[in-house]
Amino acid sequence: MVQVWLIAFGAGAASALLVASVSTGTTLALPLFYLAPLPILIVGLGWSQIAALVAGSAAAVALGLGFGLELMLAYVAGVGLPAYVLAYLALMARQETPDGPLVWFPVGRIVLAAAVLGCLAVAALIPLVAGSFEDYQAALRSLFQTMLNADPATPADADTARLIDLLVTVMPPAAALITMVTQIVNLWIAAHVARMSGRLMRPWPDLASISLPQASVALLAGAFLGSALASGFIGLVCELLGATLLMALAFVGLATLHWITRGAGGRTLVLATVWIAALVLGWPFALLALLGAVETLFGIRRRFPRGGPGVPPAANEA
Repeated sequence: MVQVWLIAFGAGAASALLVASVSTGTTLALPLFYLAPLPILIVGLGWSQIAALVAGSAAAVALGLGFGLELMLAYVAGVGLPAYVLAYLALMARQETPDGPLVWFPVGRIVLAAAVLGCLAVAALIPLVAGSFEDYQAALRSLFQTMLNADPATPADADTARLIDLLVTVMPPAAALITMVTQIVNLWIAAHVARMSGRLMRPWPDLASISLPQASVALLAGAFLGSALASGFIGLVCELLGATLLMALAFVGLATLHWITRGAGGRTLVLATVWIAALVLGWPFALLALLGAVETLFGIRRRFPRGGPGVPPAANEA
């Protein structure tokens, strides 16, 4: 037990150092910051969710003592708490019968949880930036004006003003997306690390079979409708939720492509093209989200039996 506590505190220290690396201003600072959830997730999947909670708490306290309350709260909302929740969900299981096998929490629901957590993380950070929604937008506008103008006192021209307005609109949903995707990628890496060390407690899932509840499509439609009709903080939260749910459906779309191309000629080329196009261009994720929505509502994968239960799970599926 003492060893587990020591490992948890070590993971917390590692996570805190990865966050603190931002203050160095080096080229590697940002990539290291994005890896901050990884130590928490590794101890969560490899030891227990309690170890993840201890690690996240230790990191938050260390950052609070070293850098102040605001960074501690930002860490809890954006890194520590989402990592703990995802580790907890990944280890959830139930037995339908006393002697039956364990039924693990579905990976698709974990992706959905990551989408909600990404939305809530950014929404929770807004009070740290400003006291109201208007002040928050003004703070963002001032930040981008400073970044785009050598002299902040000089009024921006029309093109720059339009660009600043666009950035103010896009940045909060983009931050929610980055938080969500960062947590999912770190969860995937942590699961691989725990698996290679023999400490992963749940069997490796077939990631090409992930799915979302049909209600998630209705929730996405409601988020888009709310962002169009509501203003202020509520409208912003709807935008954040819409962006992260769209990415969750894009993951289902990618899983669907991996499923239906199993055994097909040229599969590697097709999947590589889709992945590269999506990562480089960005907009193909919208098409993947549409495919994910169609799969969620109508079950495309049921029409492709070669991706059925007879195919063993592939560790390299994404």
